[in-house]
Amino acid sequence: MPVVEKFISINGEGRCAGKLAAFIRFAGCNLRCSYCDTMWANEPGAAVQSETVAALVAWVRETGVECVTLTGGEPVLQPHLAQLVRVLCGEAGPTGHGLRVEVETNGAADLAELANLRQQLRGVAPGALTFTVDWKLPSSGMEARMLPTNFALLDARDAVKFVCAESDLPRVLEVARQLDLPGRVPVYLSPCFGRIEPARIVEFMQENGMIWATAQLQLHKIIWPNVERGV
Repeated sequence: MPVVEKFISINGEGRCAGKLAAFIRFAGCNLRCSYCDTMWANEPGAAVQSETVAALVAWVRETGVECVTLTGGEPVLQPHLAQLVRVLCGEAGPTGHGLRVEVETNGAADLAELANLRQQLRGVAPGALTFTVDWKLPSSGMEARMLPTNFALLDARDAVKFVCAESDLPRVLEVARQLDLPGRVPVYLSPCFGRIEPARIVEFMQENGMIWATAQLQLHKIIWPNVERGV
């Protein structure tokens, strides 16, 4: 599997924001968002380490961390991702509980295989696998690539993330209603840095009674500004 970096940091966003996690970042993406902050991982010349599933599982075990975040690039493009997830979900963490495996995905890669795997794991590792899925808004330039079928596979264990510019805010409401997200799947709104003030997102939530949504800043960008790797 083509890995561009492995590191321990805190989750910067999503349902486990602020918790220590073992990150595995894979190379390659099927989108080119206007605001992408990991474009370096998607370029043909990116430095890649070829890793086996066994080696990645062994590294996670050595970290002593119970949250694992699989990210990219776009991790769902990796042909052996389901195998990696299955093995990780069968691992016990340092406290004896199973690992929590989060797949961060861009909304444009088919989640059906992983969703089926999660159904198979329910009896042996309930709650072990979660999805954080982006819906790319118009300012990203990639909204036409979104797969609405992915969002029908999500539930209260997962999260849908909207990275917003000022012009995107009305579209957040439209998409959330079209996909039946409120009350079904946790929704997070994050500012696209330089394109909107975080306070405007809060105002928009107030104006529209969005009690089902959570405003969230990307912690890693606040703690380590202008650092793209290892955070």
